[in-house]
Amino acid sequence: MPIITDQDIDDLAVGAALLGTGGGGDPYIGKLLAKAAIEEYGPVELLALEDVSDEVAVVACGAMGAPTILIEKIPSGDEIGLSLDAYEDHTGGRAGAIIPFEAGGINSMIPIALAARRRLPVIDADGMGRAFPQLEMETFHVYGVPASPVAIADEQGNRVLIETNDAAKAEWYARGVTIRMGGQSYIVNYGMNGRTAKRVSVPATMSLAIGIGRTLREAAAGHRDPVSALVDFFAGTHYGHAKVIAAGKIVDVVRKEENGWSIGVATVEPFDPSRPTVKIRIQNENLIAEEDGGQVLAIVPDLITVLDLDTAEAITTERLRYGQRVNVLAVRVPPIMRTPEALAVFGPAQFGLKQPYTPLGHGDD
Repeated sequence: MPIITDQDIDDLAVGAALLGTGGGGDPYIGKLLAKAAIEEYGPVELLALEDVSDEVAVVACGAMGAPTILIEKIPSGDEIGLSLDAYEDHTGGRAGAIIPFEAGGINSMIPIALAARRRLPVIDADGMGRAFPQLEMETFHVYGVPASPVAIADEQGNRVLIETNDAAKAEWYARGVTIRMGGQSYIVNYGMNGRTAKRVSVPATMSLAIGIGRTLREAAAGHRDPVSALVDFFAGTHYGHAKVIAAGKIVDVVRKEENGWSIGVATVEPFDPSRPTVKIRIQNENLIAEEDGGQVLAIVPDLITVLDLDTAEAITTERLRYGQRVNVLAVRVPPIMRTPEALAVFGPAQFGLKQPYTPLGHGDD
């Protein structure tokens, strides 16, 4: 079982920002938490999904809240442990492995920090394959794992336990608690055994994120085009298809906090003056990229990530600014996220979008 190295965490932070599709929380903050936990408590093993014991008790964890708040509301690192304590006290069991509930942003790092503190392995998989803004938008939920009990904690030591038989209600209650905790909280839920985890999880997403970071690092060292390197990298993964859908300058960003989410629109003016302006709609994450005139370039659940033009590193939604020169990269999600059951939970209609989902590259391969 491989050990997560210091270099892996650096690469993971870069890759998780890309998989976060603009959201998921600042992975830099998470990187500091993960490294500090490993330094204090010891190394963390990364366990391949196929190697998970059928009977091991698995719990998912991560942060909830608007990414913009995380910039000023820095976690202490103790919050997620308090959530796990509350979860285990309530269920009477003990976790044997940790799985991220999403692969993006800080939520790729929180599980590592928790695993180090509890000396448990982290499973190389997750429940989103990217970042989504709502707790029920998980392949765990899609394929039958109850979302509750949900254990929530904050940096003040407050803990809340939610029990409900409906995943959407779990999101609604947890969102309300998170708002009252200052807009950011830390959650443990989606308990399952290893057999179930193998059936319901998006596989190999932690190693995917590490691979993204490694690809960009090696491209920079070899003076190769980083975006081309990324497209080639994704072609060899279970995601399979990626392409640049826009290139230009950020000319407008409208953003506000609403119901515990960061809501907004970023406008990209293409470098090619013959191309129409592109608008990216945001709900914590980038949901749809659409040209003026209505042509959809990419749409959720496929990934839409804004990349710095020079480095190809992802720019999270809270750090989008006027004047940034960017590429917009879209990536098709793997098959487990494109089933009718999955689209009924996190397809376009669930975000109030009227445009239908057409997988990126449909008809190209």
